[in-house]
Amino acid sequence: MRLAERYPSLPYVAPFVAFVGLLALGSALPLGPRSFATLHLAIVAGLLFVLSRHVLSLHAPSWFTSTLLGAGVFLIWIAPELLVPDWREHWLFSNGLTGRIEKVIPPDWRSDPLVLALRYARAAILVPLVEELFWRAWLPRWLDGKGEDFRKIPLGQYTLASFWITAILFASEHGSRWDVGLAAGVLYNWWMRRTRTLGDVVLAHAVTNACLSAYILLRGKWEFW
Repeated sequence: MRLAERYPSLPYVAPFVAFVGLLALGSALPLGPRSFATLHLAIVAGLLFVLSRHVLSLHAPSWFTSTLLGAGVFLIWIAPELLVPDWREHWLFSNGLTGRIEKVIPPDWRSDPLVLALRYARAAILVPLVEELFWRAWLPRWLDGKGEDFRKIPLGQYTLASFWITAILFASEHGSRWDVGLAAGVLYNWWMRRTRTLGDVVLAHAVTNACLSAYILLRGKWEFW
């Protein structure tokens, strides 16, 4: 019996856990930035191919609107700090619970084209696949399944509870940017509910992250990474 048949949550959860776990271990691994970025990308992409390809549909019939939605979420993401430069210094966003915004990319990494290209690929391709499998395709259905086979619940068929639990947890994943994370989570959840297709939400998320990554590189806004 295939692992994915025995453990139906595995294709949705394993790539996300590996992605987050490797990020958490990154500073402890004896690897340079190029080696770590390559290894991270390869491991998570490998898991997606081996475990998740049969549940990962990239069909996006509403591709034009998905693209516009993704661009809109990007604007929401950068708007607070554009409009109010010290927005993130408020205690709601900089505290012991959410952490503080820091420029997380070391200066020597910022001039390495390969590291930047790998970071861009991770943000624009890997993150949308991993996160949408977990946050939109698995978690709300698992919550609503209440111990039964979540696969019997159609994509996008949220209850009020699963809609908001998913959005809030998605927001918490983004630390000091929980406010824009919550807005993004609500919009992505709504779009999944509207389209009932994973591919459209993956596309919207990919457009958001591609725009944000381009903004980071062009404007030197490293704190967004």
